[in-house]
Amino acid sequence: MSNGASTALESAIGELWRLQAPGPDNLFASPAFVRLRDACQADYANAALGQGPTFALGNALRSLGLPCGLESSDVSRALPAHEAIRRLDDAFRRREGRRLHLCPLDLADDLPPIMFGPAQIRHFNTNELLNLVDAPRLRRVFPGMAFEAERFSQFHWLVVEERVAFDAEPEARALPVLFMNIREDIGHIEPHKGRFPKAVEDALFFALLAPWEEWSAMPQVDWRGFRIPWVYTLDDDLFVRPQAPPSPDSLSWEPYIIDVDNDETIEIERPVCLRLEDAAIPALKLYNDAAWSAASSARLSPLFETPIAHFFVRAFLTEEMDEVLAHITTIEAALGLRADYGGPGRSKPDRHKGVGATKRLAARVAALLGGSTFAKQYEDLFNVRSAFLHGRAMGTISTNERVLARKLARQVVCALVQAASEGVVAARDTYLETLLDQGRGLI
Repeated sequence: MSNGASTALESAIGELWRLQAPGPDNLFASPAFVRLRDACQADYANAALGQGPTFALGNALRSLGLPCGLESSDVSRALPAHEAIRRLDDAFRRREGRRLHLCPLDLADDLPPIMFGPAQIRHFNTNELLNLVDAPRLRRVFPGMAFEAERFSQFHWLVVEERVAFDAEPEARALPVLFMNIREDIGHIEPHKGRFPKAVEDALFFALLAPWEEWSAMPQVDWRGFRIPWVYTLDDDLFVRPQAPPSPDSLSWEPYIIDVDNDETIEIERPVCLRLEDAAIPALKLYNDAAWSAASSARLSPLFETPIAHFFVRAFLTEEMDEVLAHITTIEAALGLRADYGGPGRSKPDRHKGVGATKRLAARVAALLGGSTFAKQYEDLFNVRSAFLHGRAMGTISTNERVLARKLARQVVCALVQAASEGVVAARDTYLETLLDQGRGLI
């Protein structure tokens, strides 16, 4: 019946598939389930540890559509027993899986489709979205919920594919909390961990290299071309329980009136969008696979050994003053040195003795971007930051200042990508010292 499944596994699945609804009170204690678990322990090395893959098998059976666990109206959604056997056998033998991260581009204008690296930005129609999310599996696991693909299809999406090595046994993938080291400090902080999965934030970093603040038709509303309120991750690992479908009501809609004829109108809803200038459409096509490769290679350079990407993406994901602070910190992470504040790290002799840390960084900005105007912009923004942090009197931050913080941070990051792409940088501190030498003559 299956290429690799044992007779014992086939027999246990057959018995489980014949159970009548509503099934046993405790599925895990039922004889058929115990026989299935024992067969898996005997057949697969990654199932032989501990008490066996109990929760992993429970997740798998739900995804496959164990008939006795479905409502009578949904029984037809169950996979045939022979297909369930084949997929379960394959799940135990696989050593790699695929995750798809679906990111709705809330408020996005009508963008051209673009593809770069493991990601793409585009519209998906209803059927395409249903295929992406494996809608039949979701309906088997969440019989009372549906992925509302028709409404979601009105939005653009960033979709990022990630290949995942199966380093842990099925049970650990199904319920990681049971495999935590109890001696570990569970309250520890991973300083560079992002809000979204790393694969998503890498794609978002690349997308943010585009000049959205220049394309925005209404920067006083938002300089961004889109928002990402959440990420819906789909894991094709049969032992991992899928996430519940999100609601399209979490995105931004507005009422819209349509004239049917002279005497009748109807009101519908449509996505709210942040309008972009026409120049954005052809320019976005430049953010392709070649540009992705160049940016990805640049991030391996010593110029990006500090958390530049962390703060650059954080500025996009935060609001108000935190956004401005993150943009300024992006510049500091990009062009600042510990030696700027004195101490043994400074070169001997110090060619710029008496020049403070802020002036040193401003000089590097001027040298990197090619003009004293950029140094003045940085110093003005740094004064805003200092007034806020040190409690000095300050007024509101204008739209121009807010957008300037984003633009200057982006220009610095893009210039570093370009510099890294043009040649090997042996040491970051040497490169930044050279920028300081060049920039002192510009300010």
